[in-house]
Amino acid sequence: MNDPSSARLALLRFLERVQLRDLERTRHWIADEERREQERRRSVQDRPAPPDWLLEQGLNRNSPPVQVHCGDCWNKGKRTLGISMDEARRALIEGVKACGACRPDSRLGLLD
Repeated sequence: MNDPSSARLALLRFLERVQLRDLERTRHWIADEERREQERRRSVQDRPAPPDWLLEQGLNRNSPPVQVHCGDCWNKGKRTLGISMDEARRALIEGVKACGACRPDSRLGLLD
């Protein structure tokens, strides 16, 4: 005959194994999530600083530049290159249009 107390003990041992496996899986999920969070933080810290000045390019390689923007301009186009302050000044002096929204010519002191 089967002893009811030993059957109950066997069921409890089985439950323990299942719960240990579930705990191990949960710990694995936690470790994965911590790793993803650390990678996300690292990517935010390692992101390069936005350029201070932008040169908006024309539609193709042969087109002249369209506008000069400040780096934080909300109106910048998609075809922009980061440039230095001297390059921004030079472009404006050479006749590249200044963005009407961010007014890089004012910030660079080119307007009197």
